Amino acid sequence: MTNLPPNTENSPNQPTQETAGVIRKLRQKEGNWVEWGQGCAYLQKAGYTPQEIFEETGFEPIQQNQVIVGSQVYASMEKVGVSDAVRSHYSIRGSDVLYELRLLTQEERAAAAELTFQYQVDCDEAREVARAIKDFSRFRTPPEGFSRHPGDAVAYQCLKLARQNSDLQVRSRLIAKGLKFVHTPTARQQIEQLLTDFTVEPKRPAPTLPFYRPDSEAEMPRIVPVVGELPLTPQDLKTVPLVEEIEPFGIVKFAGEQAWVPLPGWQVVLSAEDPVVILCNSDRFPSQTKAAPEPVMVIVDRAQRKWEAGSYFVVDNDGELDFQWFEDTPEFTLLGRILVIMRPKRILDEPLSLDSWQLDE
Repeated sequence: MTNLPPNTENSPNQPTQETAGVIRKLRQKEGNWVEWGQGCAYLQKAGYTPQEIFEETGFEPIQQNQVIVGSQVYASMEKVGVSDAVRSHYSIRGSDVLYELRLLTQEERAAAAELTFQYQVDCDEAREVARAIKDFSRFRTPPEGFSRHPGDAVAYQCLKLARQNSDLQVRSRLIAKGLKFVHTPTARQQIEQLLTDFTVEPKRPAPTLPFYRPDSEAEMPRIVPVVGELPLTPQDLKTVPLVEEIEPFGIVKFAGEQAWVPLPGWQVVLSAEDPVVILCNSDRFPSQTKAAPEPVMVIVDRAQRKWEAGSYFVVDNDGELDFQWFEDTPEFTLLGRILVIMRPKRILDEPLSLDSWQLDE
């Protein structure tokens, strides 16, 4: 389970009267396992970590998780409604069985609890029962001859697996299990037919998973915040947050309306300490060609503020950001060094490229 953040007002170091009472009951194993699960959940919400609960009560973290989830399943099946025998049985034992039913809906949990009690299944078989019910629930209408009863769900899974298996021992075991759980007579007839029909329906192999590992840093883009489009002020540059990437995939978390752009994993970009992007037109820079002005992205490292003759820098030009080169050390503070200016991808014939059939020809 996901632990809740600690409650600083009711810290475990300063237990309240309520938490102290819960700890005492858990330590002395008072009540039943459902109450233990509720007690462990209460302590977690009060700010106790699983390790702290273990030190205070003796309930190991894995046991806490089992009784907490099991008690939630128990509460949901009580809400839907189950027989008195089932309720009484699972109030005393079976937290491990109910834990396996956690992924089912409330109605499915109640029906599965009735089934697991009726056949006295253990936690391993309960896991298979839950998986069968979950898979069966994906049918809009039940397969022909089967009903929505959980026993039919388990029987259908056995039928399907038996048809796909050529091993007679495994096949016989699956048929026996299907006949044990089946509920509807028409479904039972289909399973019984397997006793004389040994046709094997090959199982369709699962497709290969599309794993991919980048071979070079250039294939790993870097996400960089966008300051905006000129004209901008020095304050605009300062307010952009410092980006912290989460390895190994460079995930970036952010809030608000900040704009971001992915950049190629070029070494100059990857090695930047605090990169940001400023948008402008190429005519903001000294033109070295006769090319028409076009939009460009200016990647700036705000951390690099030490002058060097071979670089352009971002400066405060009377309250607005500007890009300049200095032959000598300037007498004012530099706001960042320009790393690279990125032009848009060139498309030789854009209207033609929109028609893929023309390119194919």
